[in-house]
Amino acid sequence: MSLPYAILTALLEKPSSGLELTRRFDRSIGYFWSATHQQIYRELGKLEESGAIRALPGPQQPTRGQKKEYEVLPAGRAELAAWVARIEDPKPIRDALLLRLRAAGVVGTEGLEAEVRRHLALHRAQLAEYRAIEERDFGEGGKSEVDRLRHLVLRAGIDLERFWIGWLETARAELADMGAGAAADARTGPAATA
Repeated sequence: MSLPYAILTALLEKPSSGLELTRRFDRSIGYFWSATHQQIYRELGKLEESGAIRALPGPQQPTRGQKKEYEVLPAGRAELAAWVARIEDPKPIRDALLLRLRAAGVVGTEGLEAEVRRHLALHRAQLAEYRAIEERDFGEGGKSEVDRLRHLVLRAGIDLERFWIGWLETARAELADMGAGAAADARTGPAATA
């Protein structure tokens, strides 16, 4: 499971509370590794218990509802570095739309073209968002190593969105062609000539 490593990465970038981590996941890490508020808090507890992180001392005795900020300890940094260096095979794609297209081969494509168009619009919107982030955060050259790596991750997102847009455009054209072919078959089939 990669969530603890995503949290360690975020905390090494900036010590944060659980709420701040959740917001940061929503704005950046969440584009490629999502987690719920509950998952983040549960993982923070495990990481603290294992000695990978600790709560920063507050200015006073903690009160109910006070935000606890966490930082990464040397053991957590070592664990993250070991994970970065680990050999790991790519994960297979699990996408319900691909499975639905496969299923359409045996049950028909009714309603699928609209869903492909909807996915296409979502991927176009995501690409526009990524490009806006790129323009805002990486428009000028001469960035640090950290910025270059962050940009590399963002470019992976941009390239994936471009791939999905191209593939969905092809899928939409195929489905439209199949629909036109089915309509022509209905007009020229045995019942139409009788």
